[in-house]
Amino acid sequence: QVQLVESGGGSVQAGGSLRLSCAAFGFPFIWYDMAWFRQAPGKEREGVAVIYSNGGSTDYADSVKGRFTISRDDAKNTVNLQMNSLKPEDTAIYYCAARADNSKSTAFLAEKYKYWGQGTQVTVSS
Repeated sequence: QVQLVESGGGSVQAGGSLRLSCAAFGFPFIWYDMAWFRQAPGKEREGVAVIYSNGGSTDYADSVKGRFTISRDDAKNTVNLQMNSLKPEDTAIYYCAARADNSKSTAFLAEKYKYWGQGTQVTVSS
């Protein structure tokens, strides 16, 4: 059974940090690009960060560059998102997603991802 299970969400003050984790089950993790998306109230789902299966290169949304770091551990089938210098506008439900594609041009298109986690809430107060 395919599962993506997120953890690590919570409530923090602006300027604080959180580390999200996603544990993957039931598919060949090492061959999949892994991404974090988020959706804030009243807004569209947006891509936050992606780490590719081919060499572990990464891409980030402009809004989080320099603050967030995505990483993966293929031995443990996990992907992480270290979030520093959090801002109120980072408040959203964060989703872990997986795809077997490896195309940079479509890395931030939610419809390209085959598997999704249940989401974890991140709330940043001012």
